[in-house]
Amino acid sequence: MTPPRLSSLEICAGAGGQALGLERAGFDPVMLIENDENSCKTLKLNRPSWEVLRTDVIDFDPEEHPYVYDVDLLAGGLPRVKSAATVQRRESDNERKLLEAAVWLTHSVQPRAVLLENVPDLVTSDKFEDIRSWIVANLADVGYDVHWRVLDAADFGVPQHRRQGFLVAMRDPEFSRFEWPEPSAEPAPTVGEVLEASMGRDGWPGASAWARGANEPAPAIVGGSAFRGGADLGPTGSKRAWARLGVNGNSIGDAVPGPDFPVDAMPKLNVRQVAMLQSFPDEWRFFGRKTSVYRQVGHASPPPVAEAVGRRIAQVLGVKTQAGSS
Repeated sequence: MTPPRLSSLEICAGAGGQALGLERAGFDPVMLIENDENSCKTLKLNRPSWEVLRTDVIDFDPEEHPYVYDVDLLAGGLPRVKSAATVQRRESDNERKLLEAAVWLTHSVQPRAVLLENVPDLVTSDKFEDIRSWIVANLADVGYDVHWRVLDAADFGVPQHRRQGFLVAMRDPEFSRFEWPEPSAEPAPTVGEVLEASMGRDGWPGASAWARGANEPAPAIVGGSAFRGGADLGPTGSKRAWARLGVNGNSIGDAVPGPDFPVDAMPKLNVRQVAMLQSFPDEWRFFGRKTSVYRQVGHASPPPVAEAVGRRIAQVLGVKTQAGSS
């Protein structure tokens, strides 16, 4: 007999990295909420059967969609919240409001479990003690206890050192049975291992030598802000880390190097290659132009991490999942 699957409500769904991982872990979304038009189109492009609602979580009223009540899991990869010192920026204020909205939505929807992903500092830094305390107190008001943990995507087979802060909330007895997934016993793939075939696809003679030099997992991929800048691989420090791997991080390329590209030059990554470093499957498609797609990919939660955490949540909620990461 096929084991029953669990239901989820996904907020700030983006390009679907977390939703894809949770799908592998045994969760089917009753709805995905996202306010970016191209991200919504990406979700429908890959999963036409998913119900995708384009709206801001702050404006979402579950009374208008009663089937979201009592789902097994409320999940979201929320925009990166900033400390109180930077809350003057428009996007910083909105990021905090979205985090608060996720908590209030928990009050309304009453899921069996909550999974929220954000910056690691939200879990560890004294600068965020105020918002952590507020979250814990307000979830406790409706019976939830909270687990916090920072996970590195490289520990779960992702070719990238991406530290992610996670909150998992449940009520007892499920809460006391939850355990975080253990890191994989295998080392993460390197940038060269993942991208060598792609770099050499159009005949660049330097691909193999480049791959041998790109012998570490990638630094964290940075999606950037919709309010400023174009598609590149992040601030100066990140670009230096990419340069050590032989990658020109000043912008995102349109194609892979061809036969005339110098053997000793540093290639740029294209958006498909960035998606590979985020561990999106090859068949996952993205809607939009280059900068939009790069931001969708860069802001995504790598599916293997969401799958690993989702499987542990599913185990606690009583669902037997397929063999895979744990």
